[in-house]
Amino acid sequence: MLLKRLELQGFKSFADKTNLDLSANIVAVVGPNGSGKSNVTDAIRWLLGERDARNLRGGKVEDLIFAGNDKKPRLGLAQATLYFDNSSGFFPVDFTEVSISRRVSRDGESQFFLNKAEVRLKDVIDFFAKSKLGARGLTIITQGSSDVFIKSTPIERREMIEEILGLKEYQIRKADALRKLKATSANLAQVGASLDELKPHLRFLKKQVSRYQDRDALAKELRSLENNFYGRRLKSLSAEAITHKTELERSSGQIAVQEKVCAGLEAEFKKVKDSEPAAADEYRRIESEKNSFLDARAALQKEFGKLEARLEFEARSSTTQSADLTRLVSEIKEIAVSAAADGDLASMRSKISTIIAKIEDAVSPKTLPEAWEKKDELKKLNAEILEKLKAIDESIQKLSGAEEEVRSSLGSFNKNFSAAYELLENGKRKLASLNDERNRAQFAIERVETRLQDLREELSQIGRTSESFAGPQNSEDLLSEALSAGEAGLAKEGDDMMRRMFKLRGDLASIGEVDESLMKEARETEERFNFLTAQTSDLETASGDLKILIKDLDEKLHREFTDAIVKINAEFEKLMKLMFGGGKARLVVKNLADEKAVVDGETDEKTADAAEFAEIHEAEDDMMKGIEIEVGLPRKRVTGLEVLSGGERTLVSIAVIFALVSVSPPPFLVLDEVDAALDEGNARRCAQILKEFAKQTQFILITHNRATMEAADVLYGVTMGDNGTSRILSLKLASDIAS
Repeated sequence: MLLKRLELQGFKSFADKTNLDLSANIVAVVGPNGSGKSNVTDAIRWLLGERDARNLRGGKVEDLIFAGNDKKPRLGLAQATLYFDNSSGFFPVDFTEVSISRRVSRDGESQFFLNKAEVRLKDVIDFFAKSKLGARGLTIITQGSSDVFIKSTPIERREMIEEILGLKEYQIRKADALRKLKATSANLAQVGASLDELKPHLRFLKKQVSRYQDRDALAKELRSLENNFYGRRLKSLSAEAITHKTELERSSGQIAVQEKVCAGLEAEFKKVKDSEPAAADEYRRIESEKNSFLDARAALQKEFGKLEARLEFEARSSTTQSADLTRLVSEIKEIAVSAAADGDLASMRSKISTIIAKIEDAVSPKTLPEAWEKKDELKKLNAEILEKLKAIDESIQKLSGAEEEVRSSLGSFNKNFSAAYELLENGKRKLASLNDERNRAQFAIERVETRLQDLREELSQIGRTSESFAGPQNSEDLLSEALSAGEAGLAKEGDDMMRRMFKLRGDLASIGEVDESLMKEARETEERFNFLTAQTSDLETASGDLKILIKDLDEKLHREFTDAIVKINAEFEKLMKLMFGGGKARLVVKNLADEKAVVDGETDEKTADAAEFAEIHEAEDDMMKGIEIEVGLPRKRVTGLEVLSGGERTLVSIAVIFALVSVSPPPFLVLDEVDAALDEGNARRCAQILKEFAKQTQFILITHNRATMEAADVLYGVTMGDNGTSRILSLKLASDIAS
């Protein structure tokens, strides 16, 4: 069984929480008039998605909530829940039990819950449509609507049959596709009208801007030449600046390192110098004394040579001066002896000066005769001076030996001193060289900066900036490009570019400035045109897809509906013969759109606008198909359904319902007093048919008929209490009868 139970609380007369077990094949609900038994039917219909309160025997939604009375106050909301057994997988959800709940409050807020999860009304309708259930079909026949199939319009009959056949889902999809197709067609027409309006205006704008096309090409060429010409110059200068900056950084780094090296060498040199030994003072003293002896020897040799020359000259010129010379020689001898005896160098120099003065006096005219007299003494003195010179030489030789000994002891110091000094001088020379390199790099950078500044001023004159060119590149790439191009090549190519740029600027000046507002309007119009063209393509694609979907749905609906009508007619006629003891009946499909077209005076000739919607009209025509009922009763000529009595109309409707159930059994049917117009014999026949069909369909019956009650498995009695609320009494007939 599909239905399990119905739970009501605050719904119409069921103010208190009420549960009805609906798990039997046939459940009958009985009770006196006004007890509220038909509210059970209304609750099930409400849960299946009914939106109109009038179809639930109410004027407005608030009428569905218990209104209250003197003994029980009114409630603020109404709620109903219907539980289904889904262990067979009837519903396409992964739950063994499915519950649908609906709640409404007095402020008009309505909520749906599927397994306690809130959903939309549309979701509920689609959910039940897939399962051959709905609020408007033959699933629920309310009170006074036992002949609902006969009273309904042909289109409503078709919809009832589609719902019970499970085709309502496809009709919903088709209606949704038709709605989208209509909207798409309307959008296509609107887009087409917009395109027709834009085309002449776009042609006008293109004609206006065509004269600017050459200007754009010239401006583009000029821009390209400027980018190439100035860009390469900027690259070349930037590469050169980078090279010099690299050299400057390298030199500065090397200078910093070399300054540290020189500082270390200075410290090392000072350390070596401070380590000079005490023997150096002795060496300087010996050197000084040796130099003094050398000077004295040189003076004696010089003056003694002069004396010899003078004596020789005087000897040849006069002999009268011999006595004086003898005396002079004697004096010189005494002075020389005294000088030789005196070891003091200063005293020796003084006495040598005396000898020289006496010799000068001797060679004078008045002393010349005396000089000749002392010739022999001078010769002897000469020999003695030579002897003294020899003594001086010996002293000098001794000092040289002492000097050599001191120098030998100072050799290691001198060697270290010379090495340290040489290293210091080399470091200073290298530092000076690095400073020169740094200065040259600095001067080169300043020259490049000057050239770059000149280039920027030149760019500003043509309305450009260095930032408007290509972004910075790798320095190695810039350098290699500049070197590979070569200055000569760049200069020759640059002259050609300058001439071309000059000509292009002149051509652009002759064309004049572009009307930007016109260009902007042309661009926007063309973009709008292209957008609408693309939208047209998308809409046409969507329209084609919708037409294919509608066609597929039409084919499925037509095929399944046609096949079902044949089977329904066979069962319909069989049931008619069973109920009336003969006769015939059938359902006929008619296209009401053709009749409407004739009434409205339309013909097959269509205008151009109508042709665009021909396929939509054709699909809508299929939805205008209806069902007519042709009935023939035994021993009675029937010209129309209007001539049938109330009981006959009920029997025909019941026959149609059961014919539909036999072809496409729904999970359950709710029949509210459909047997009210039947006599006892016909009621028993209907009850027998109910038992047969209850093997595959559950029945919820609202009845007063005894025969129908006897067919029920479970009987619920509804009474109205003193407080104005409905109460339920239950009876399981099968178990009670067996007992």
